[in-house]
Amino acid sequence: MRRQETHLRKQAEILAGTRAHSSRAFDYTLDYKSLDLRSRPELYRVGVGEQGVLLVEPYKSEILPHWHFATPEKARASVTAIRALFDRYLERDDFVGADLARKFLQMGFTRARRYANHRGGRKYAPSGEELPRGPEDEVKAESARIFFAAWKEAETVAHYANLKKAWKREHG
Repeated sequence: MRRQETHLRKQAEILAGTRAHSSRAFDYTLDYKSLDLRSRPELYRVGVGEQGVLLVEPYKSEILPHWHFATPEKARASVTAIRALFDRYLERDDFVGADLARKFLQMGFTRARRYANHRGGRKYAPSGEELPRGPEDEVKAESARIFFAAWKEAETVAHYANLKKAWKREHG
């Protein structure tokens, strides 16, 4: 619970202008609904973890339809499709697209793990307290393993790592 509260507090401070906004932090102040980051890639910030994965267009619209984790079969098909997009973005030296595809793989792991640990996927009670874990759902746990392997494999692709390093050097 503390981690979630800290994250929400920091985001509220950034949006209110009372917290210094790191040049490396994901910028939640941009109008992502009207922004095409393929044509304005310099505005993209990697941020931490999955930040921005459901905001950054046109990539969200290209990747999200392929993102499924309900069963291992769906997870495998999802990983195959998202990894193909990841590779296509890399072929075009499109770091933003590749990074968003990588984030979708990471999010597949984290969401499947949440559903493996918490029936129905609800981790927090309305009060903000973390709910106790139930018995592990083996189907979702297998989906999580599939996404985890794909996520970690994507991070080891040399071209991706080189683009990411260059991106951070140039854009923060």
